[in-house]
Amino acid sequence: MNLKDAIRTIPDYPKPGVMFRDITTLLGHPRAFRQAVDALVQPFAGQKVAKVAGIEARGFILGGAVAHQLSAGFVPLRKKGKLPHQTIQVEYALEYGVDAMEMHQDAVLAGEEVMLVDDLIATGGTAEAAIKLLRQAGARVAAACFVVDLPELGGAERIRAMGVPVSTLVAFEGH
Repeated sequence: MNLKDAIRTIPDYPKPGVMFRDITTLLGHPRAFRQAVDALVQPFAGQKVAKVAGIEARGFILGGAVAHQLSAGFVPLRKKGKLPHQTIQVEYALEYGVDAMEMHQDAVLAGEEVMLVDDLIATGGTAEAAIKLLRQAGARVAAACFVVDLPELGGAERIRAMGVPVSTLVAFEGH
């Protein structure tokens, strides 16, 4: 199955000129979902990945499935104020302001191999913040994996420049 065909494109969302790549259709298709998870896992089969970190919210769905397949733990990376225990955080720039991402301070141990998972990489700002947060906790980010890449926005290259290998399954031109 061509995974690209399982992803819905919604024009002019969330603003005019943006082509939103919606993976909820992929998640709802059992064969496509299985194929995507298997493809995210395959390069890491047999490697020792201690944890998979997923970025809120679609990264939770994908990351949980990937963690299960790798027999790894799962770490949720959330927006500020959503986690109940003591957290660490990193702030990052948005198009019009600043946001913060948090994780529990005991979510990863120093030196643990962690794989970052999310649905899409665009400019790379959120993924960069996630990597900084994981590194702040002492983790070694072994890879960053995404279903969709928007290569024109340069996010994957931004993450590679941080010394983190990037794996993507499909690419779409445009924004």
